[in-house]
Amino acid sequence: MPGLNARQGGISNLSQKWRQWNKAAVKGLWILVILGIVASLPVAYDRIRTEGTSKNVEMVFDYRDLIQLSSYQGNPNAFIKEQLKVLKDAGIHTMAVYEATLTELSNARRITVYSEQDMARLTGKVLTANENATYLLFTDAESQQQIEPMIRKAFASQEIAVEDWSLNGRSGLKIATPVQNAVLKTMEPDPISMKQIEAGGFQLLPRLGNSSVYNEEALASLLDRFKAMGVDRILFEGEEVPGYAEEPDERHLDHFAELLNERGIGIAAIENLRGAQRGFETLAKETNYNVVRLYSLSGRDSALDPEILSDRFALAAKDRNIRMMFIHTAVQTNSVEGRITDTLENIVESLEGPEGAIQRIQNYGFEMGTASSFEVAEMAGQNYFRWISILGAVALIALLVSIFVPPLTLLSFVVGLIGAVGLYVLRPHMMEQALALFAAISAPTIAMVFAIRKIDRLHENGRNFSVGRRLTHSILLFLRTSAMALIAVPFIIALLNHVTYQLVLDQFRGVSLLHLAPIALTALYVFFYRKNSAFGSVGKIMRMPITFAMVAIALVAAVAGWYYLSRTGNSGSASGLEKTFRTLLENTVGVRPRFKEFLMGHPIFIVGVFIALKYRHAIYIMIIASIGQLSMVDTFAHIHTPLWISLVRDLLGMGLGIIVALAFVLVWQIIERCWKKWSPLLAKL
Repeated sequence: MPGLNARQGGISNLSQKWRQWNKAAVKGLWILVILGIVASLPVAYDRIRTEGTSKNVEMVFDYRDLIQLSSYQGNPNAFIKEQLKVLKDAGIHTMAVYEATLTELSNARRITVYSEQDMARLTGKVLTANENATYLLFTDAESQQQIEPMIRKAFASQEIAVEDWSLNGRSGLKIATPVQNAVLKTMEPDPISMKQIEAGGFQLLPRLGNSSVYNEEALASLLDRFKAMGVDRILFEGEEVPGYAEEPDERHLDHFAELLNERGIGIAAIENLRGAQRGFETLAKETNYNVVRLYSLSGRDSALDPEILSDRFALAAKDRNIRMMFIHTAVQTNSVEGRITDTLENIVESLEGPEGAIQRIQNYGFEMGTASSFEVAEMAGQNYFRWISILGAVALIALLVSIFVPPLTLLSFVVGLIGAVGLYVLRPHMMEQALALFAAISAPTIAMVFAIRKIDRLHENGRNFSVGRRLTHSILLFLRTSAMALIAVPFIIALLNHVTYQLVLDQFRGVSLLHLAPIALTALYVFFYRKNSAFGSVGKIMRMPITFAMVAIALVAAVAGWYYLSRTGNSGSASGLEKTFRTLLENTVGVRPRFKEFLMGHPIFIVGVFIALKYRHAIYIMIIASIGQLSMVDTFAHIHTPLWISLVRDLLGMGLGIIVALAFVLVWQIIERCWKKWSPLLAKL
């Protein structure tokens, strides 16, 4: 027995020492967090410098749409010339041209296309079952000279026979494939249109698709012609970039990137595509990220109110680092008035004038012109700073563990550090994203736990605080908690400081978890980790009687949760009143704060503290209040948004949140006094 007692005593002493080590480690972890924050500052400075290297915004119009509109006009050529001048005067800098098709060449009046049936009617011949070809006639000598070689070349590359054909003295071609197939084949962009565009003073933005046959010589020759016409960027069409193939051995992305680099031609990334164009990320990397983000306005949206369009363009440039605005137009059929209209006038109105997109973009410090990619700024030793930040991020996560499982504090730090090093060797991107996510979850959760502890201490020490003192404590605690929650921001910046995040080729992962985990962890702490918690265990919760107050709190939480989830993610929608208020904020302060912060999270935090200092059970309101804290961190997870805008957005949200909270406190005081006055009377009924 003495030996057993000795062993038990040894285990007890070791356990006690382990608890002491873990308790002492907390201070060391906070020191590492502070060092990580300091080390992230040079990285943040580099990001700010990078964001300042691209200041030109380029307005691009879809020339194919203009050709389509002209086909509805009495004089197509005159219409195109007139609208080119109108668009130039409105601020359009560039015209997008596509790989030509027979349909587009027909709309542009270069050729007239006939099917086998059309040819039979024209010539009086009888259709046979042995032939189904496509026939075309050139509209003039210039069209034949410019267009015929590229048609022959395009169909020959796909082994489709092309031969001379004529009708009534007009020259043409006969293509040995049905018209339904022939109109799908692409060829080089229309050279006549490109010359007309260039003569109008526009830049060219070619759109290229992935041909079924990758022809190195033809592509090099085409890029040379583009470069001679001043082209410095290419936009891709379809789901794949040129040179991409399903089989890796058949891909030509390296060669295509080499052709682009030799000519100094960059590429454009379209925002919010349903799926990334296959091969684009590889091509972006091979071109040293000579990439510009592009916002595409659809033909349907081009009919929106000019103020809305102006707003979209201006915010795309300012808030999302977008430097190219690609504008479509649309044909509209008015059956009531019996006429065909378009949205060109609406687009021009959205661009012109003091409230137009051009002026607003310039007011934000941008210039209108040819867009350029970011020039990545990276000071010497940045990798060392990032590793210190990685160490601080692991320490921050270990501090979160220390709140819920104190004996695992040191172990979680060591395991986290080993895991970070291992992932860095195997999958560095995963390491960076995982640490950024867990740091983003840890900081607002720790901040909320510290706030709840402070409320409990204040409640014990001063239950009879005056209204003014309670309000002062509430606001000061809100400011302190917000500052602590924002500790995560430097780590997000340092860990995800790569141009791929600014171009949205990579993104912050785990947004849904970030929006839920701090709320769940705060609830866990409130229910089970507070000394004076009303809930000691799950069993005790299940045995508690349901009261009216519980039902009321549950309803409030459900409504708040519904609103919160409806505003989370890209699918969230805003009411008309909210949109109006957004515009007001945009026009007055230049930045829009998040509504779920200054109308929900922040006021609930301040009011929750104010009430909880008098009524202990109001502490459960703080679970909902955690929304505001995590939302501030989430703002900086949008890496494509400039840092200064994210910072102003958070600070403005905090300021407005305090103002809204003061109104809520006033309402609460009125309700509380009315209840004190009337509740005795109600009790007698």
